[in-house]
Amino acid sequence: MTKLENQIASDLLRIKAVTLRPEEPFTWASGLKSPIYTDNRLTIGYPDVRSKIASGLAQEIVAHYPDVTAIGGVATAGIPHAALVANLLNLPLVYIRSKPKDHGQGRQIEGHLPENAKLVVIDDLLSTGGSVLSAVAAAQKDGANVLGVAAIFSYQLAAVTANFAKAGLPFFTLTNYTALIQTAEAQGAITTQQLASLHQWREDPAKWGDRFQ
Repeated sequence: MTKLENQIASDLLRIKAVTLRPEEPFTWASGLKSPIYTDNRLTIGYPDVRSKIASGLAQEIVAHYPDVTAIGGVATAGIPHAALVANLLNLPLVYIRSKPKDHGQGRQIEGHLPENAKLVVIDDLLSTGGSVLSAVAAAQKDGANVLGVAAIFSYQLAAVTANFAKAGLPFFTLTNYTALIQTAEAQGAITTQQLASLHQWREDPAKWGDRFQ
């Protein structure tokens, strides 16, 4: 676990952007039972946290994608972070809707996307990667050369790795599920037994959730 992974994980726990509840799991929209609930939208309400996230994303984007010429944010949760990063890097900014507007000019991408842009797309959270990869596809259709994806946090599910591999696209996150639960244990927020259960969920979420049916 890197220093940055630990710092961001600690921040997410401190502001309760992440809640761990292995004995009383949450139910995701997909029906999947999960011991974790993440709401990274809360980060924008804490100037110190959002600044640390923006700085971390900007530094890592330059390191991973040095040829970047534009920043894209996935609507809606990725937009504020993309705006802060674009400002730090002095790059053009666009944001990408989940689908084209059903009125006006019917745009899916808002803002000016420069010709032959080398775009990095920012989202707040990666679960399976489906929504951000849809945004990537929309940007590619609009002529962008998408270099990769950046996000604050990943659940590290097998599906996200598989989906990005299928798309042939790299990604990175500032912190992740493993770093988060290790940080929570170090802070005394969860027990060793809970830590084991949390690891089991990531290895096989469906099987883990069967016990709560």
